Amino acid sequence: MNNVNTEKLSSARFAQATDAFVEIFTASVSFDQRMAMQDIEGSLAHAQMLCHIGILTATEFADIQTGLAQIKDEIERGEFAWSIKQEDVHMNIEARLTDRIGIAGKKLHTGRSRNDQVATDIRLYLRHEIGVIKNEMSRLQLALLDLAETHADTIMPGFTHLQVAQPVTFGHHLMAWFEMLSRDQERLDDCCKRINVMPLGAAALAGTSYPIDRFMTAQLLGFSRPSNNSLDSVSDRDFAIEFTAAASLIMMHLSRFSEELILWASAQFNFIDIPDAFCTGSSIMPQKKNPDVPELVRGKSGRVTGHLMSLLMLMKGQPLAYNKDNQEDKEPLFDTVDTVVNCLRAFADMMPHVEAKKENMYNSAKRGFATATDLADYLVRKGMAFRDAHEVVGLAVRLGVETQRDLSELSLTELQSFSSEITADVFEILKLEGSVAARKHIGGTAPDTVRAAITAARHQVVSL
Repeated sequence: MNNVNTEKLSSARFAQATDAFVEIFTASVSFDQRMAMQDIEGSLAHAQMLCHIGILTATEFADIQTGLAQIKDEIERGEFAWSIKQEDVHMNIEARLTDRIGIAGKKLHTGRSRNDQVATDIRLYLRHEIGVIKNEMSRLQLALLDLAETHADTIMPGFTHLQVAQPVTFGHHLMAWFEMLSRDQERLDDCCKRINVMPLGAAALAGTSYPIDRFMTAQLLGFSRPSNNSLDSVSDRDFAIEFTAAASLIMMHLSRFSEELILWASAQFNFIDIPDAFCTGSSIMPQKKNPDVPELVRGKSGRVTGHLMSLLMLMKGQPLAYNKDNQEDKEPLFDTVDTVVNCLRAFADMMPHVEAKKENMYNSAKRGFATATDLADYLVRKGMAFRDAHEVVGLAVRLGVETQRDLSELSLTELQSFSSEITADVFEILKLEGSVAARKHIGGTAPDTVRAAITAARHQVVSL
């Protein structure tokens, strides 16, 4: 049979046309076209390098520049005709370039392969998207700082095991979230060090016989250096897995934020009010105000963790070098980027409008014997061994439970029945305000310490 498919740039080897279903099944252009700008960027740098080493003439390079600029404009206007027959973003752009400028378009692929081309495009794409993610994260961090500053004195219960433990301030609690995001920023920065290595020039797997200048191309594309091994260059997806792992941690943090917001907005806690714009109602219960944004973010965290598992499983059985399996890396990676950006954006928009119900927070802190540890510390300062102090306070708490009173509401006589070391000054430390103010070391919940932490944190936030 001589039914040769001449519509594809890579079809000369085959005597039969690709099966129609297989053509659709193996094509990636429906999703990898989102890397079109990175593909054009990489092609321009590659062409400039080819011109520098004499593979392309200055006229051919100029034609390629003009043709790619026109294609970029077509894509941005939504007028580019993507074709499944050309399989992917790379072949679509190259075919269109050849249509526009002729033979010079066919010379562009000299010294490279789609294997190193796609690896380069993904790195360029991720490098850009991490910048977008960090920008949204910075917006959220600034919103947390502003809210924390407003509530540096707002007392609420701190929890362990979801039981009232010790009093903290709402500002201090918000700063705990800020610290989580700061670690996320650091992980993204560290991840970028390994993303920012250029595989272009590795060609299919063994490098190329052309005298290419990989350092020049790396410099043109803003990479820190070219990769060291051609086999590893085209098959490595560690950087994508590492990014998705960092993204999973971001989403885990947002899920924890969401869980607390959902609890605090419930009638049982009633600590905060989430603005109406970020909630929905019920189709049957008219009184409902559902915290849909935090709930959806909490749900989407599992989606991103799933993508991490998918990428790990995708790579675990692959021999060197490139395999078609790697086409499956893009959809989970793209969805991870979209999910993280959208969730951060929703939180950054929502958090400035969250209102704290100060009185409810304060009263809740009073109900759980939150200053019990302060009473134990008081007795230790009087010379009592901590374990003995712990026992004394436990007896006092039992009386409080039986009479439904906070420790600060017990009389001096009642407290002295448990220890003669207790004197009238005890009531200063049994107050929520006294407990919070006493924790004024670095990392503590004292209002002045929280304000100092906020001031320092503002210098850390990535500039918008």
